[in-house]
Amino acid sequence: MAAALRYLDLVLLALALPLFIAADLPMTAYVVVAVVWIAQHGVELLTNRAVRRAAARGDRTAAMGWVGATTLGRVWTVALAVLLVGILDSKDAGLAAAVLSAVLFTVHFGGRLLSRFISPPQEPGPV
Repeated sequence: MAAALRYLDLVLLALALPLFIAADLPMTAYVVVAVVWIAQHGVELLTNRAVRRAAARGDRTAAMGWVGATTLGRVWTVALAVLLVGILDSKDAGLAAAVLSAVLFTVHFGGRLLSRFISPPQEPGPV
């Protein structure tokens, strides 16, 4: 259940495609947000590995640095992508990208929070 909550945003992203098509929303907005969002999920997976390694070494400062840097990086990357869609395509495309991104962020962070309540992270054992 916790794993399903962690990836609920990707399910929502996939479900947004038929909505964009049916509502005749700008596909540029969907494509740009989808590419950036999926790329950021890849970065998050790599970050989780680095955080686990740092925690196993007992270096909590490095672990929190990784989490903070990638969280801020995700926000800035998505915000710049939305801004560029609005500037380079149209205001309607920018608005569609912004709304999709806001929904994805809400579901992503909410899912991560709920998954931590359901299944708290394990402390690393002795190495």
